[in-house]
Amino acid sequence: MTDLEAELRRAVRGDVGFDVTSRALVTMDASNYRRVPLGVVAPRDADDVVAVLEVCRAHGTPVVARGGGTSIAGQATGVGVVLDFTRHMNRIVSLDPSSRTAVVQPGLVLDRLQEAAAPHGLRFGPDPSTHSRCTLGGMIGNNSCGAHSVAWGTTADNVRELDVVTARGARLRPGRGWAGAPDGLRALVEGELARLRTGFPELPRRISGYALDALLPENGGDVARSLCGSEGTLAVLTEAVVDLVEAPRARALAVLGYADEAAAAEAAAGLLPYRPLTVEGMAADLVPSPVGLPRGGAWLFVETGGESADEARARAETIVRAADAVDAAVVTDGAGQRVLWRVREDASGTATRMSDGSEAWPGWEDCAVPPARLGPYLRDFRALLTAHGLRGTPYGHFGDGCIHVRIDFDLLTRAGVARFRRFSEELAELVTAHGGSLSGEHGDGQARAELLPKMYGTELVALFERAKAIWDPDDLLNPGMLVRPAPLDAGLRFSVLPREPVDVAFGYPGDAGDFSAAVRRCVGVAKCRTTTASGPAVMCPSFRVTGEERHSTRGRARLLHEMLAGELVTDGWRSEEVREALDLCLSCKGCRSDCPVEVDMATYKAEFLHHHYEGRRRPAAHYSMGRLPVWLRWASRTRAAGVANALASAGPVAWAVKRAGGIAPERAIPRLARETFSGWWRKRSGHPDADDHGRSGAAGDLVVLWPDTFTEHLSPSVGRAAVRVLEAAGLRVALPPTLRMRGRPVGDARSRSALRLLTARRGRVCCGLTYVSTGQLDHARVVLRRTLDLMEPVLETDAPVVVLEPSCAAALRADLPELLHDDPRAARLAARVLTFAEALERHAPDWRPPRLDRPAVGQTHCHQHAVLGDAADRRLREAAGLTGGLSGGCCGLAGDFGFTKGHFEVSVACAEERLLPSVREAPAGAAVLADGYSCRTQLEQLAGVRGRHLAEVLAEGLTEGAAGCAGEEGATPAEGALRCPAEGAEGAEEREKRAAEGPDVGGEEA
Repeated sequence: MTDLEAELRRAVRGDVGFDVTSRALVTMDASNYRRVPLGVVAPRDADDVVAVLEVCRAHGTPVVARGGGTSIAGQATGVGVVLDFTRHMNRIVSLDPSSRTAVVQPGLVLDRLQEAAAPHGLRFGPDPSTHSRCTLGGMIGNNSCGAHSVAWGTTADNVRELDVVTARGARLRPGRGWAGAPDGLRALVEGELARLRTGFPELPRRISGYALDALLPENGGDVARSLCGSEGTLAVLTEAVVDLVEAPRARALAVLGYADEAAAAEAAAGLLPYRPLTVEGMAADLVPSPVGLPRGGAWLFVETGGESADEARARAETIVRAADAVDAAVVTDGAGQRVLWRVREDASGTATRMSDGSEAWPGWEDCAVPPARLGPYLRDFRALLTAHGLRGTPYGHFGDGCIHVRIDFDLLTRAGVARFRRFSEELAELVTAHGGSLSGEHGDGQARAELLPKMYGTELVALFERAKAIWDPDDLLNPGMLVRPAPLDAGLRFSVLPREPVDVAFGYPGDAGDFSAAVRRCVGVAKCRTTTASGPAVMCPSFRVTGEERHSTRGRARLLHEMLAGELVTDGWRSEEVREALDLCLSCKGCRSDCPVEVDMATYKAEFLHHHYEGRRRPAAHYSMGRLPVWLRWASRTRAAGVANALASAGPVAWAVKRAGGIAPERAIPRLARETFSGWWRKRSGHPDADDHGRSGAAGDLVVLWPDTFTEHLSPSVGRAAVRVLEAAGLRVALPPTLRMRGRPVGDARSRSALRLLTARRGRVCCGLTYVSTGQLDHARVVLRRTLDLMEPVLETDAPVVVLEPSCAAALRADLPELLHDDPRAARLAARVLTFAEALERHAPDWRPPRLDRPAVGQTHCHQHAVLGDAADRRLREAAGLTGGLSGGCCGLAGDFGFTKGHFEVSVACAEERLLPSVREAPAGAAVLADGYSCRTQLEQLAGVRGRHLAEVLAEGLTEGAAGCAGEEGATPAEGALRCPAEGAEGAEEREKRAAEGPDVGGEEA
């Protein structure tokens, strides 16, 4: 332990972390820069802040204040001690609706303030797109703005008073009328009045430099305002009094289409006299799908407010009439507005990948010019990009003249970095020529501070340095930012990554096979750090439970980045720090869809575990649950299901099995089905080996139903129900082959010759999910190649492959082609995979499901949300009269995760977030839907509720409908079967079987 660390531990009550993980998590923010700190302190209160500054001053160690770490210019990184305010100093101290003020701590996330103010009809005006994870301290440090700044201004416009600690430990309360000014500041200003009155450009988004003009007499000597945007270089914030504004009761959104971004930019300023709440611009490059948008190549999102929906709409329609737009639409429903705003808010991540998949980076993220000059500026900006051979897609706050853009700089080579510098210097001159500010929202940090003399001149920049010396004479606070800055091309975070490709198992097709590029995807947007899941979102359940950065997708990506860098994390794939951070990753794949840049931590985790345990003994759970298909097939072949169930229900035996298998002692071991799904299929088809050619005699399309491990051995009722529904829809159902033929198939790829039968090898298809999730990738490849061998006859037909278990479908559609990227059959099989609902929609489009007319609750499977999509399921539920939407989030069991020893509490907490409350609050008679076996098991074990696959619910509806037909007056059972062919003898047989077996428990066959 160093002297600095020891003294800090003695001096503060908060958390002190000088370990590898604590430091690695804060080496970067959302910028291009990386700085390695000595340690991290999470203070509990202002006394802790004073103590940290005292110790660090004695050691000459710099201090950097950090909030959500979403800064784009590098100002939230440092080489000394980082103060993390998000852990403890994150409360609303008070909220006074009568004075419309709130007292907040610096680590408070903006959305928490908005939620507290909303019941009073109030809100904090500025709202950056990172509102779900940015902190008030960070917003004050950067003078953040957001989409509504045309109505409510910047953060500086909404700050009344601050509590700060100076570098030398003085506690001050800056406010108006020179309140809280350090000695010497007023004299400095009064001696430079002329320079301060003429040196600052007039525009709504001037964020660059120090706001010393706020100290002018005509501006009230506002010391609090002058500190906004100082990026933690003058004092450390411990508390703030902020103003709240009245939120409109109703809102409408006018979406205006224009030919291109320049036309939209030129139109924006003309809409300001109508007093809109927002005037946001976005070009088609950043819109994944223009569905729901009016015609055009670029759009303005102009929000209006009112006391009523009619008033808000009327204002929006007035703007539409006034706008010279190609096309327009007015959106009044809240859901439609949220969908459109989500596209805009995700742009900071979406823009990081160009349309061809190449990378783009911040650095010139938020220049601002007077709104009336935005159109000409954009044309000049585009010309400058072209001159340097660069590409970028501008978007942002057109009404304020503030443009966001990510540019495809080459920051990996010396020549590319040199071009980055040349472009930066020329763009600074261009912005200044248009009367603009180098920063219009995110601050200067390291990215632009070096260029401030181009905007302000050397004399005013020298005045900034004098102000810094008054506040912080020892240059202790965030040195290298704003004054005496570090070079804009120094300390780039990419420079430490390996230049040669890392040897990996997955193909990483979106990153040209480069694992370093995959890890670079995380740019620190931090959408994974949201503390509540909303809508269908999943990412990141473990962070929402623990609140710890290392359990967020960003935190894990940072550790992987440092592992590749090899400076902090020095033992590569063997790193225990990385393994521990990945341990609570549920492999839910939520980040694959919810992260704006599609970081796929589940794949990265599997990759890491593969290398980490290579040639080493694995955890017991990897053998017990990672190889679950092997054990279940063994139990089936030896007809040991009954014995296994009896032993699993015997306390001492179950305890021993769980202990040996690394299974959480709190978990009950699932019961095995007495009859497997394929066993039922063989009996039904009348063949001893009918699984690849036994099929119904219907005349519809042929579909191949995948017997996944869970359906086969644990929930065969799901498979039986799916067969009934698919056949009721007129489809012919077959199961995959179990014989691997040598040589070419005979005839129609289904018949067999006697010779080929003699030389065939028997096997079972498997998606490899359990092997992949535990990082047993060599084994997974063997299993998947065998599966492809078995599936060759199917791949020579046009038959789709219907997979009932969402996690298995996701593994086949995503993991299979990425793991066997060298086998063309993998991509062919992946393209054939359909969910149950997709199969019905595409291959039985005229079929109508039974009308159930009842509410439905439950949760969309996280893998379905992330990889497969659930649009077809929603349409199928609607057609069946199943009302209500399913929740997002993750059930928390997540395959082997919730069964693994040490994960039980996190697993339960994940379920308690959305799944269990939705079921507890369900109306009477609601269908509890859970297509995933894990989801059904979690419901049964934690809530005693039987969740069912959608196929089971629909099959039950077919049975009820047929019974109704047969029960019509004068109708015999045979006549009923003719009128309702979905039932017939098969339905009666199913009812008798279920009655004989007794009730299902948790979706498992008893």
